[in-house]
Amino acid sequence: MKTSIRLIFSLFFFFIGFQYIVAQGTLRGHVYDEGTGEAIIFGNVVLDGTTIGGTTDENGFFSITGIEAGNYTLTASYIGYENTSKEIVIKDERITYEKMYINAGGVSLGVVNISAAKEQARTEVQVSKLQVTQKQIKALPSTGGDADILQYLQVVPGVVTTGDQGGQLFIRGGSPIQNKILLDGMTIYNPFHSIGFYSIFETEVIKNVDVLTGGFNAYHGGRISAVVDIKTRPGNKKRLGGQVSASPFMAKALIEGPIIKLNEDAGNMSFILTAKKSLIEQTSQVIYPHAVRNDSVGLPFDFQDIYGKFSFGTKNGSEFNLFGFNFSDVFSDPSIATVGWNNFGGGMNFNVLPQNSSLILNGKVGFSNYEIELDEGDNKPRTSGINEYFLGLDFNFFGNTYEFDYGLEIKSIRTDFEFTNPFGINLSQFQNTTEMAAYFLYRKAWNRLVIEPSVRLQYYASLNEPRVEPRLGMKFNVTNNLRLKAAGGYYSQNLISTSNERDVVNLFTGFLSGPDASIGSHEGGFADSRLQFAQHLVTGVEVDLTPALTLNLEGYIKNFPQIIVINRNKLDSSEPDYVTESGAARGVDLSLKYDTPKWYVWTTYSLGKVSRFDGEQTYATLFDRRHNANVLVSYNLDETGDFQLSGRWNFGSGFPFTLTQGFYHNILFENGVDSDILTENNDDVSIIFSEERNGGRLPYYHRFDLSATKIFRFSENLNIEVVASVTNVYNRRNIFYFDRVEYERVNQLPIIPSIGLKLNF
Repeated sequence: MKTSIRLIFSLFFFFIGFQYIVAQGTLRGHVYDEGTGEAIIFGNVVLDGTTIGGTTDENGFFSITGIEAGNYTLTASYIGYENTSKEIVIKDERITYEKMYINAGGVSLGVVNISAAKEQARTEVQVSKLQVTQKQIKALPSTGGDADILQYLQVVPGVVTTGDQGGQLFIRGGSPIQNKILLDGMTIYNPFHSIGFYSIFETEVIKNVDVLTGGFNAYHGGRISAVVDIKTRPGNKKRLGGQVSASPFMAKALIEGPIIKLNEDAGNMSFILTAKKSLIEQTSQVIYPHAVRNDSVGLPFDFQDIYGKFSFGTKNGSEFNLFGFNFSDVFSDPSIATVGWNNFGGGMNFNVLPQNSSLILNGKVGFSNYEIELDEGDNKPRTSGINEYFLGLDFNFFGNTYEFDYGLEIKSIRTDFEFTNPFGINLSQFQNTTEMAAYFLYRKAWNRLVIEPSVRLQYYASLNEPRVEPRLGMKFNVTNNLRLKAAGGYYSQNLISTSNERDVVNLFTGFLSGPDASIGSHEGGFADSRLQFAQHLVTGVEVDLTPALTLNLEGYIKNFPQIIVINRNKLDSSEPDYVTESGAARGVDLSLKYDTPKWYVWTTYSLGKVSRFDGEQTYATLFDRRHNANVLVSYNLDETGDFQLSGRWNFGSGFPFTLTQGFYHNILFENGVDSDILTENNDDVSIIFSEERNGGRLPYYHRFDLSATKIFRFSENLNIEVVASVTNVYNRRNIFYFDRVEYERVNQLPIIPSIGLKLNF
C-alpha cells in the first residue's frame, strides 16, 4: 500500500517540476460571444498570411506555440458569426494572452475554409467519442415541449434505453453502474428521472457534453464501460436575463446575469440559477386520461431540480466556478411500488493560466450525496445511500503539434445499504473507502498520424488493490476526407449496483463499494481480486463524403472477465453475499450525419450482442437489443432558424426475458407437519421460471416523435418560443412489461400531444 501511494505521488510531483517551463513565442487566449460573454466552442483562430492557427475548446480557450517574434493580425471566426480581427505582437520567450469578441449574425467564413469540427477530426483521435452541444440537443423532437440530453443520448449509436418509465441507459453492453455520469466534474449517481424522458440536467445551462462509449483514455477512471461528461456554462456576463416556461410535463425558470460585467481589461463575475418542477402527476388525469392506468394517481411521476453556479474570471483568462445542486424524484403507484431518491451536492472547479508558464492548471473539489428508498408494500423496504468527496488536479502542456496532460485524483466514498431478500436473509453494508489515481496522457499529431498513449495508476485503498491501466488511441489520415482509427485499454471499478437483473420494472438504483468479504467465484473468475474489470478494443473509419455529409463506422469488443453482483438468492448465512459473473459485448455502430444551416439529419444503426456467464449458463442480458436504429431529421423553415420542424423515428428488436414455466402457492406450513397441503390456502403466488435464463424475446419496439418550434421576437432579447410536439405519433403499443401473476400486458406511454411556452428575456 505505502509503495503504491509513494509511486503515484512521486511521479506526479516529478512531472510538475519538469513541466514548469516558459514556452517561446506562445499565443493563447479566449474567444467570447460579444452579446453574452459566453465561450465560443470549436471556433477558429488564425494568424493572417500564415498557416498558423488553432481551434477553441469547450471553454473558448486556444493555445498556439512555436510562433516567430513579430507583428501579426489575429482573426477569429465561427459559423453564424462575423469575423473579428485585431493586431497583436509576439515576442520571443514570452506568452501573449488575447481576448477576442465576435458578434452573432454574420455568415462569412472569411479566410478559414475548413470548419473547426473537421480540423478537430484530423488532429484528435476521437474514437467512440461524441461531442454534443446545446444546439444539437434542441434539434431533437422535444417531448412535452422540453428538449433533454436524455432524449438525445438515446439516438447515440450503441446506447439502449429500456423504457419510458424507470428506464436506464445501457452503453455498448455496459449496465448503468458501469457508466460514469459527470456534472462539472462531480459524479452523479442517478441522473435520470423515473419518467424516461427527462434527466436532472437543464438543457439551457449545458455548454458541452462528451459521450465516450468505449476505449476512452486515462483521464477517466473508476468505470469499466462508458463516460458521459456534462459541463455547464457560466451565466450571462453582459446583461440580466432569463427564461420561464410551462408545459403539461413541467414548469421551469432560469435567471442569469453579471455581478461584475465582462470587459477587456478587468475581471468579471456572473451567476446562473435554474429550477424545474414536474406537473405531469396533476395534469395527466385531465389532459392524458388515455395514458393513466390508475385514476387515483395519474401518471405518478414527481420530480424537482435546482442548480446554481457562480463564475469568476480574471483579466488573464483564469476562471473559477462555484456550483451547487439538489435533485429529487418520487414515483408512487400502489400497484407497483413507491420509490423516492434525493441527490444533492456542490463544489468548485477552476482553470488557472500562469502568466509565465505554458503549463495550465485545472482543478475540482466537491461532494455528492445520494439516497434512495423503495417500498413494495411488504414491510421490507430497500434503502441505499452513497456519499462521495472528491479532489482532482490536472495539468496541461500544449506544444504546436502535441499535448501532454497529467493529473491526480483522490476520492472518499461511503456506502450504506440494506435489503432483505425473498428468503428473509438480510444483506447490508456500511463501508468507507478511498480511491487514489494518477494519470499521464500524451497526444502527438503528425501530418497524417495521431497517437494518444496514456496510463492510469489506480489504487483502491479499502481493498488494498493497485492497478496499472495502459490505454492507447490512434488515428491515421489516409486522405483529407478518409480517416482510420483505433483505441483500447484496461479498466477497473469498485462500485457495485444493487439492481436485480430480473427486475422488469427497475426503479431502485442502489450502490455498494467492493466487498471486503469473500466472493463466490465461478471457474475463470479472479478469486484473489474484489474488483470488476474490462478490456476494450475499438476500430473504425470516418469518411467525409461531402463537406456536409460524414459517415462513421466503428466495431467494438468489450470483455468483462469479472463482474460482481449481489447474491440475492442467498439461502443462509454460510453462502457468500456476492457472486461473480463474466461476459462480453460485441457490436458494430454506423452513423451518417448531414449538417447544413437548413438541415440536420442523423441516421444511426447498431448491431450488438451482450452476454453474461453466471457459472452455470451463458445468457443474454435484459438490455441485449440486437438491432437498434434511429433517424433524426431537423429542418429550419426560415433563414433565422426561428421556425423549426423535427422528427425522430426509433426502431429496436425485442429485449430478452425469462419464460414462465408454471405457478405454485407458497404454503407456509403454519401447523408444521400436521399442515394439510390440500386445504391450506395462501394468497402469495410464486413463479416457476424456465431453466433457460432470458430465453424469450419481447416484441419489436418502434416509435415516431414529431415537434415544431416557432420563436416570436419582440425585441433583441425578448421573445416567446412555442413548442408543439407529439410523442408516439402513430400510437404504437410498445410493451413495457408483462405482469405474470395477473396475466396482464403493461404498455409504455401511448400517443401524447403537448404544447409548451417559453418566455425568454
